[in-house]
Amino acid sequence: MAETILIVEDDRRIRDLLRRGLIFEGYSVETAEDGEAALRIARDKEPDAVILDLMLPGMDGLEVCRRLRSASNVPILMLTARDTVPDRVTGLDAGADDYMVKPFAFDELLARLRAIFRRHRLEKTSDTVRFADVTLNPRTRQVFRGQDEIQLTAKEFDLLELFMRHPNQVLTRELIYEHIWNYDFGGESNIIEVYVRYLRTKLEAGDKPRLIQTVRGVGYALRES
Repeated sequence: MAETILIVEDDRRIRDLLRRGLIFEGYSVETAEDGEAALRIARDKEPDAVILDLMLPGMDGLEVCRRLRSASNVPILMLTARDTVPDRVTGLDAGADDYMVKPFAFDELLARLRAIFRRHRLEKTSDTVRFADVTLNPRTRQVFRGQDEIQLTAKEFDLLELFMRHPNQVLTRELIYEHIWNYDFGGESNIIEVYVRYLRTKLEAGDKPRLIQTVRGVGYALRES
């Protein structure tokens, strides 16, 4: 059965372009012009993925994203004209799986969707991952350190999962970009450092030992000191 994609976009031209292109590629498509309609459609029958515009009339895309994410783990690809790093971080922290800036190439959008579907299929078939006293469950997206549950944003979880699936290996910044963000923030961006800092703050609460180690000039590694 074809995957169903919900397009949430108030620009009719872009909405129709996406609908026609995705149907041609074999997907089933639902569309909504605003956030309220999108939530109703998703509530009645959860789609396999959502393409979500950030600038919507009434309820904005960030709020729609948060509500979708609170109700399910549906993959969300955010589509917007806002292209600054803080805007991208805000979108990802709201629960988006990926973020594309308008104008966009349709072939790239298809590639992003395929990557999202691959990651979510892996999560559904993956067992709990453990390293030291950290436990990560890809199905429930829960993380524990010892007996304490750690609340992570969507991208913090994805980054920690990448580390935990490659323990004791040095992960370069380029590899992390490719696997977590799927686009280029630019060579001067400190987005990875920001998210590593977020993770460390949460994982090391209560003076717990550091697990994400900096490999100077190369990247990071998950290993015990």
